[in-house]
Amino acid sequence: MTRKILEVASLTKVFGGLCAVENVSFDVDEGSITALIGPNGAGKTTMFNLITNVYQRSDGDVLFCDESICDLPANKIAGLGLVRTFQSARVFPGMTTLENVLTGAHLHMLAHPAQQMLWLPKATREERDLVAKADALLDLVNLLAFRDVAATDLPMGAQKLLEVVRALMAQPKLLLLDEPAAGLNDSETEEFAALICAVRNNGISVMVVEHNMSLVMGVADKVLVLDAGRLIAQGTPGDVQNNARVVEAYIGQEFSPQDGD
Repeated sequence: MTRKILEVASLTKVFGGLCAVENVSFDVDEGSITALIGPNGAGKTTMFNLITNVYQRSDGDVLFCDESICDLPANKIAGLGLVRTFQSARVFPGMTTLENVLTGAHLHMLAHPAQQMLWLPKATREERDLVAKADALLDLVNLLAFRDVAATDLPMGAQKLLEVVRALMAQPKLLLLDEPAAGLNDSETEEFAALICAVRNNGISVMVVEHNMSLVMGVADKVLVLDAGRLIAQGTPGDVQNNARVVEAYIGQEFSPQDGD
């Protein structure tokens, strides 16, 4: 039986008098790619914020690796292996591309800060290994040539890729990607789809919020559909594409596997 790496149970979030997410339940299989789609304002990013406890839930529960994480701070959740990116690329100003990537490893560094400050052998070996890993990941997304360039000087599409690489440095078990293809052209989107599949094939589960339906239908094992904060459908890409409620939710946007949202 496939293990559930993430279980969302009756999750609800109310802002004032507005119910942004209402009684939503679903699970994510270990070793899978799960897509979360829906019209603008459906509550997709709010769902990510609830899962990672950026927003506190009004009701319901979230279990990661069979343990409730609803009362844990976001940094503790990341330390457990549930790592996310954000809708808008967030790079650290005043730092190079490589330095931005290396920040992703801080939760798992073993050398004591005093050892790092004094450049003791354990700290220097660890840093050498981390730089090698960061270089390999940058090479994977064709950003190695920009390792010493200020991260803020990269094009937006490259900054989105950089954020994913930084998240991978945090050794995630489940990677949440919030609109990762935004700002990418068609060829970059194809390369990104290959990257997501490579991440999954290396044992990291992926959940992605995305408007690019071609990307979603091409990589997802399961698709979840939110509309007005409610889960209206879930299943394989083919099942969801032919679901009448999903088509109705996307009326005016010509929902199809080739169209964006």
